[in-house]
Amino acid sequence: MLKKIFIASLTILLFAAQASFAKENAVAEDAEINSYELLNLFGEVMERAKATYVEDVSDKQLIEAAINGMLTSLDPHSSYLDEKDFKYMNEQTSGKFGGLGIEITMEQGVVKIISPIDDTPAFRAGLKPGDYITHIDGETIIGMTLNEAVDKMRGKQGTKVKLTIRRINEKPFDVTLKREEIKTQSVKTDIKDDDVFYIRIGSFSEEVDTDIKKAFEKATKKRKAPFKGIVLDVRNNPGGLLDQAVAVSSLFLNQGEVVSTRARNEEDTLRYSAKGEDITKGLPIVVIINNGSASASEIVAGALQDHKRAVIIGEKSFGKGSVQTVVPLGNYGAMRLTTAKYYTPSGRSIQATGIEPDIVVHPAKVEEFTNEYGFSEAEYTNALENETVKDEAKKKDSNDENTDWRQDYQLSRAVDLVKALSVYTPAK
Repeated sequence: MLKKIFIASLTILLFAAQASFAKENAVAEDAEINSYELLNLFGEVMERAKATYVEDVSDKQLIEAAINGMLTSLDPHSSYLDEKDFKYMNEQTSGKFGGLGIEITMEQGVVKIISPIDDTPAFRAGLKPGDYITHIDGETIIGMTLNEAVDKMRGKQGTKVKLTIRRINEKPFDVTLKREEIKTQSVKTDIKDDDVFYIRIGSFSEEVDTDIKKAFEKATKKRKAPFKGIVLDVRNNPGGLLDQAVAVSSLFLNQGEVVSTRARNEEDTLRYSAKGEDITKGLPIVVIINNGSASASEIVAGALQDHKRAVIIGEKSFGKGSVQTVVPLGNYGAMRLTTAKYYTPSGRSIQATGIEPDIVVHPAKVEEFTNEYGFSEAEYTNALENETVKDEAKKKDSNDENTDWRQDYQLSRAVDLVKALSVYTPAK
């Protein structure tokens, strides 16, 4: 009896397996048939458009538009790059290109500014992260692809272009910019209050890590006393090269993961770790971010935050946590395809959430208040003399006489925080 039940059960399982296998094959065949049918549909639509559209259109125009439409429908960062766009993209990462100096994306049919680049026409005109461009020279953006909008804004150096800007809680306004060659100085350094080393990264182009290391070593050799700490400013930094984000993070970490990229298939996960050693020997670090800090900027801020290596202040970052792979297509430009997402060392996804600062500091204007009626011990005519005052005055170096930077409230808070942290950080 048991034998009969076993044989019957085995027979049922065999039929079930065969049915499942047949169903899978049928689904695969249907998918294949549907793909061929859809490709035939594409060919039919293309031929009809080419034959009866109101104006002449070439095969190249139609096919490139179809490819771009397919990619841009996936997400805002996937797209087709024709030969001209591909060349322009390569120029951007090398740190020298022509245009207005803005990093942009497409959102709800209009162009959104991620960040203006330092010392460019867009930056000098006061354009801000989060501004929307609705018209170019009076022509509406709606209906254009991102690449088409970029083409409209490019042009011969010295020529002008008018942009219509929409800013939250403000009426639309026009701004006219003169196109020029954009030569980005990715790294700027300075010394604030004579003892805080300030690093401003405008974008993560080639050799940013080398420039930072050289500048820090040069400044350190000139000093008799060590710095109290570092301020790393990546506000309005639209990102750049992944390897530079890892390399810059490695300048401030002795070990540990910097970022991981996770694709659809788990086996394609890549992990990037810090290489080298902390060039600051453990000095306190404060990183300033805002809603214009994107991609590589967020990788650096996230890595230093997760490793408790820096305090992050400012505003929540942009949230561009996806990885684009650029695939050259021979003589036909390239395709840019989103293939993975960025994750911080603790496993946080940056995508659409950004990096939350440890201390929220919004831009502000602060006025100094002086109490005209306050008195101190020193104002008494017969106050005892402090014999250490002259010695302390001799020690004070007045290299940082220009304090205009104090008008930048976020930077001012960062410098003060570094000084506070240095009090409790033992020297190495």
